[in-house]
Amino acid sequence: MKNKWSTKKLVLTAMLSAVAGVLMSLEFSLPMMPPFYKVDFSDIPTIIALFAAGPGSAACVEVIKILIKLFTVGTNSMYVGEFANLLGIVLFILPVYLIYHKLGKTKRAAFIALMASIPIRITFSCFINACITLPLYAKAMGMPLNEVVAIVASVNPLIQDLPTFLALATVPFNLIKISLNYVAGYWLFERLKATNFTGGIADYA
Repeated sequence: MKNKWSTKKLVLTAMLSAVAGVLMSLEFSLPMMPPFYKVDFSDIPTIIALFAAGPGSAACVEVIKILIKLFTVGTNSMYVGEFANLLGIVLFILPVYLIYHKLGKTKRAAFIALMASIPIRITFSCFINACITLPLYAKAMGMPLNEVVAIVASVNPLIQDLPTFLALATVPFNLIKISLNYVAGYWLFERLKATNFTGGIADYA
């Protein structure tokens, strides 16, 4: 039996965690989006870890990258964004890996798995924003929820209440961010796999 946490797998996970931590710190805003919505490319190392070394490695990358960001640059969302990322780990990693594994861990399987997870993550993001993160963010800022919506309305006048916030901010933001990360992650994994960068770990991920 092959050691699921071999030295190669540990090193790969550590390397990808460090890269993810750096990428998570290099975040930027999008026009017409809430100021606390930031795009980063830290999902890319997680995708590589998931396909190359399995869900355990990917989960480690997700947790470590959040810790790296908190220790290096802190939080710009009163820890609400980081909390949301932790909640989303399971719904990000498990659906992708289960579909990828069931379809035979091929290039096509990876593509289908990533595409199938997009609506799952967006739906989850809407629920989390409406029920957890927005109320927590409002509480952390000492503001009522409707004032948080008003802040968003200042950059997008079409947003008037929570439903329009979800429809015009949460859904398009997550669609853009997730799609950018998935396209780049898929492209990079296939090229790294072709160069044997994973050292054969992907053979038993």
